[in-house]
Amino acid sequence: MTPLVTVTDRFLRACRREAVDRTPVWFMRQAGRSQPQYRALREQYSLSEIVRRPELGAEVTLRPVTELGVDAAVLFADIMLPLRSMGVAFELLDGGPAIERPVRTPGDLERLRPFELDDTTAAVLQTIRLIRSSSPAPLIGFSGAPFTLASYLIEGGASRDYLVTKAVMHQEPVVWARLMELLTDMVIRYLGTQVAAGVQAVQLFDSWVGCLGATDYAQHVAPYIRAIAAALRPAGTPMIHFGTGTAGLLPEMAAAGGEVIGVDWRIPLAEAWARIGYDRGIQGNLDPAVLLAPRDIVRRRTLEILRQAAGRPGHVFNLGHGVLPQTPREHLRYVVDLVHEYTDRETVSAG
Repeated sequence: MTPLVTVTDRFLRACRREAVDRTPVWFMRQAGRSQPQYRALREQYSLSEIVRRPELGAEVTLRPVTELGVDAAVLFADIMLPLRSMGVAFELLDGGPAIERPVRTPGDLERLRPFELDDTTAAVLQTIRLIRSSSPAPLIGFSGAPFTLASYLIEGGASRDYLVTKAVMHQEPVVWARLMELLTDMVIRYLGTQVAAGVQAVQLFDSWVGCLGATDYAQHVAPYIRAIAAALRPAGTPMIHFGTGTAGLLPEMAAAGGEVIGVDWRIPLAEAWARIGYDRGIQGNLDPAVLLAPRDIVRRRTLEILRQAAGRPGHVFNLGHGVLPQTPREHLRYVVDLVHEYTDRETVSAG
């Protein structure tokens, strides 16, 4: 018989590919810009100010748990924040971060410092402790992955083609390796402090790594992901390894590390899981734009994904990227309820 599964451990059991009573659900960006309450807060405070005030960060983080019924809370922060302590000056704009001085040469590298806890990251850790003391919901911490952070630093912000990033990777291999080493050290230390503060799972956001082919990924990215996964492994904290546009990289991403591999909507979930391997969990993969459609379409597309998962242990339902700002909150709640109702089961074979 399946052990008793409670709402508070459903998500963590799925990350370990253990039997669950229902498929767990959470959404990237479930806390933040699609919340009316958050938009009201932003009229008074900047994102950085919210993050630096643990009581506000905890409120924004936990609201989706009660409002939407999701199975996990995800820490409210931004992947760029720990870079400030490394000497990176940037602004967080609506279109993404804007880096004051891009990093492309050996001289640029000299401006960077090793990561240290600063007031902002210390506030993030206090937010984690406050959340864990006030809610039984599993809490997901996160960090940007080295490649995605490096792409922002090199490009100076968001990019469509990442040509400057690729140029540095190939033309300045020493700069690339040193930058990735610095960022990998930051990610290891930042996630390690989050785990020590109380997060029960972490997600590594490699949002833009899908711009690479498999050969470049294996040579220039995978070694750093392996180092992060190895550093986190002794704590036993599940790591979700997420990227977009990564259909051609899934075997390499799985080999690099992560108990769960997050995928976007550009590949059917069944095909993605076969590429990843059934010894890993999978997270995804509804197109965020579907949540702007009529409810019958939302239902059909959600059920398609659940049927492809086929009740196999290890599926965490999510979107293929973050919740869009204009998403109706009632559609998010509808998806949570639909997933829970459709996958309700008394026993699930663990394989």
